[in-house]
Amino acid sequence: MLRSYFGKLTLRVASPHLYGLSSAHLVEYYGFLLESETAVAFDKMRTAASKDGIVLEICSAFRDFDRQQLIWNAKASGKRVLLDSDSKPVDIDRKSAEQIIALILLWSALPGTSRHHWGTDIDVFDSKAISKASLKLIPQEYASNGPCHQLYTWLVNNAEQFGFYFPFQHGLSGVSAEPWHLSYYPVSKGFVDDFDPRELRKILQDSSVLHKDSLLCNLESLVQEYVFRVAPTPQ
Repeated sequence: MLRSYFGKLTLRVASPHLYGLSSAHLVEYYGFLLESETAVAFDKMRTAASKDGIVLEICSAFRDFDRQQLIWNAKASGKRVLLDSDSKPVDIDRKSAEQIIALILLWSALPGTSRHHWGTDIDVFDSKAISKASLKLIPQEYASNGPCHQLYTWLVNNAEQFGFYFPFQHGLSGVSAEPWHLSYYPVSKGFVDDFDPRELRKILQDSSVLHKDSLLCNLESLVQEYVFRVAPTPQ
């Protein structure tokens, strides 16, 4: 049996690292947990960026299931602000479970499906241009005249030579475009291939995720849209 992050024993799950139930495959990198090959590649990219005057830093890396569940439940209960596709706050009063789920999934992953569970995916910013405390992780910060626009432009031109790309792009992913989210595709593409919705169903049934009944009724289509539909990896 596998000790889960829900504080009790749960069903045995194949490849628990795919669903945020294990960090055994990760290494520490300046206070963050990353998949080992990802850490090496990011360090090389960070050094290259510094030569062009950019202080490339991570603001979020590995998150386990429990942490993702806290984020999800805070948004589902109205304790944390929900944003629409234009990053504007939304009032969830009188919205159905399905409508709330759709709003959350614009910017936050369902627990068990987050790419941050893998240690291959990171959120980044330029700490020379904006402090972590001031960072909101909204598209405007990476657009023209935003503090991280120079970083984003640099990544568009250079990230792929280090094995990184943007999995969430406009029109190519279920999740809204995230110009701060990078994935180390030599490893993450294999994790996508190994992801099993049947294992995710077991985990969610044993969880405290809000709106669980609605999620389980639509799980296959949600996984297809928010796990499998991402921008294609570079050739």
